Amino acid sequence: MSGTVEATLSKVPAVTLGFWVIKILATTLGETAGDTLSMSLDLGYAVSSVIFIGIFVVLVATQIAAKAFHPVLYWLVIVATTTAGTTMADFADRSLGVGYPGGSAILFVLLMASLGVWYWAAGSVSVNTVATPKIEMFYWVAILFSQTLGTALGDWVADTELGFEGGALVFAAGLAVVTAAYCFTSVSHTLLFWCAFILTRPLGATLGDLLDKPLEEGGLEVSRLLASVILAVVIAACIFFIPQRAGKHPGSLPQGT
Repeated sequence: MSGTVEATLSKVPAVTLGFWVIKILATTLGETAGDTLSMSLDLGYAVSSVIFIGIFVVLVATQIAAKAFHPVLYWLVIVATTTAGTTMADFADRSLGVGYPGGSAILFVLLMASLGVWYWAAGSVSVNTVATPKIEMFYWVAILFSQTLGTALGDWVADTELGFEGGALVFAAGLAVVTAAYCFTSVSHTLLFWCAFILTRPLGATLGDLLDKPLEEGGLEVSRLLASVILAVVIAACIFFIPQRAGKHPGSLPQGT
């Protein structure tokens, strides 16, 4: 029919409430699993980062090579970005000595640069356009930087007088504001998606720290390994029970969507 654009399936899931539930659980798992390697197993931030980046590279290559959306594979890559983001942010903040403000600033610049290159090459950073290997590569680079930035922000806020619980409430309130803007304003949905995606990471980081940090530091002192296993099981159950469908790439997207 004249004037219509046939939609094609994307390689990433449709952004639904279920998507955000699993995303928050995955970011929390990233915090506990990342700390398990770097702290509990005492491998350090640098070695743990190399391990998780290696896992991410293998998984993202498999994801990009896949011809269709596979929920389990997609969420494995997301978990890989959260674990790598945890140890990479800790390495920048602590091992390199730039501190939380410096690490957050560096990662913010890297994220903006990755989104800028994506926009320059494709004309949009909407997740609805993730239907080719080229665009998917831009997507995953931006995801990795956003997860790492979110970790640094979460640790920065949790290290203040707000603590883990206060930090979680701050980021949950931020997500509520983004949700309200999505429902009641004309602000770009693409912009709001990336704001929400970034905010879910520090929310997961503070929740993960709340679970596994010692009681004297304000945590619940749950074993990092046990917390990671429980979170992995819950995520697997969510993937199985919450409907997972590929998003749609409608072709030429109007600006601001």
